Amino acid sequence: MPNLFESFREVIAALGAAAVPFAVCGGLAVSIHARPRATVDIDLLVPPEAIASLVEALAPLGFQRRERAPTRLAGGQIVMHRLTRVVPGDPEVLMLDVIEASAGVPGAAWGGRVTRNWTGHSVSVVSREGLVALKRLRGSPLDLADIAELEKE
Repeated sequence: MPNLFESFREVIAALGAAAVPFAVCGGLAVSIHARPRATVDIDLLVPPEAIASLVEALAPLGFQRRERAPTRLAGGQIVMHRLTRVVPGDPEVLMLDVIEASAGVPGAAWGGRVTRNWTGHSVSVVSREGLVALKRLRGSPLDLADIAELEKE
């Protein structure tokens, strides 16, 4: 399996170099805000107008968009674009899910993003409150556990 944290470092460096706005969300954001948590993908919140720039910036790292149409989740409240990275000789695929920071909960989460330190690097991340709101939309057992952890402090 590709090293998730090394891949994450490469992604945030490439997006920073290309001046693509983003905020970390999902399991990595839980790790940044509360406690380390196992995850198998990278989740980012990005303004809709920056999606094409993100895809272009990450192409040299091997990330590709497999499907042209985004997936709509939570009754259409979440619009998600999936990029994948295949590493030659490795049977695992690294997924990078990009959520459009448009109206509703994703837009509010974008507006409340903060900068945090992650392993010596400054990174834009969805606030605790924004992360809880995004996770409430999905409401899986893992999301509910994450919400409980995020609301402890």
